[in-house]
This record gives sequence, C-alpha cells and structure tokens, in this order.
Amino acid sequence: MKKLELASYFMFAISVIGIVYALIFNPASWIVYGISIVSIPLFLLSLGLLTMAKSTKEEEDERTNEPFIGY
Repeated sequence: MKKLELASYFMFAISVIGIVYALIFNPASWIVYGISIVSIPLFLLSLGLLTMAKSTKEEEDERTNEPFIGY
C-alpha cells in the first residue's frame, strides 16, 4: 500500500504542476489541450488512489492479515 500511496502522490504532483503551468505561463493552445487531456484525468485518478490507499485504524489490521481479493 505504501507503493500505491507514493505513486499516487507522484501522479498528483505531476498533474498539478502541468495544470498550473498551463494556467500561468499561457503556452500555445495545442499544449494546453494536451495538458488538459492528460493532467486532469491523472489528477482525478491520483485523488481516487490516495483515498483507496488510506485506511482507518480498524482496516489496518485486516489489510495486513488478509490478502487483497479485490472489490
């Protein structure tokens, strides 16, 4: 789960940097379209993965003792 959380934070940072770059530096329109097509879904995906990676105190014991079987 730590790898998932670390990867999610990395994707979150990359997407935020891309979105902020497109907002502040006003690049050409094709670059803005490319950033929006990639960065906005990546931003939403990373938020979802971060939510899944965090567990409550009750779930921590279950996650370490039982294998992951999916949802």
